[in-house]
Amino acid sequence: MENLITFLNQNSGALTVVFTGVVTLATVAYAVLTAILVIETRKLRQVQTEPRIEIRVDALDFAMNIVRLCVRNIGDGPAKNVKFEPLVINGGKVAKSLLEEFLSPNFFKTGLKYFGPGQFQFSGYTQTNKNFEAKAICVLCFKVTYESVTGKKYEEDIVVDMAELRGRYQLGKPNLYVIARSMEEIQKDFHNISTEFKRIKVDRI
Repeated sequence: MENLITFLNQNSGALTVVFTGVVTLATVAYAVLTAILVIETRKLRQVQTEPRIEIRVDALDFAMNIVRLCVRNIGDGPAKNVKFEPLVINGGKVAKSLLEEFLSPNFFKTGLKYFGPGQFQFSGYTQTNKNFEAKAICVLCFKVTYESVTGKKYEEDIVVDMAELRGRYQLGKPNLYVIARSMEEIQKDFHNISTEFKRIKVDRI
């Protein structure tokens, strides 16, 4: 015990320097970790308010030959002042005609003042059972500009390749379509019963 006390007394200066160094390193490490945490938190908040626009080819459930473009905000934040600049990359006159069909809704010209997360808009439609091969080689591009609620501006080129339509098929009929048709039949039956155009058949034993 006495030897330990003597050692500490003789090397107190060196031990103080070592202890101070350890405390300094720990403080620096804590500061670095805190800075990293602040940066990650800031990125997370930015992602939570960041919009993201996608444009993809979408076919109607009940008619695969009728297609349109679906413009959707897949981000977690709303987009403001969305503007569209469409152009043809490939397909010539057929692509220009196709683009005119898609651009029939007015929002492509006026833009969207507010486009909430999960919100979507549909373009005009075209029928792929008419001139399919010529339409399938068409490639369109939309230059989309918009901004987040924090004022951050975004600009991206979204390419729409109609070749994605090749090989599509559908087994059976969509559930919603079947339900809608069934409801129509039920409505007709009730109408016929109420107007006595059709009698209920009763089997007597």
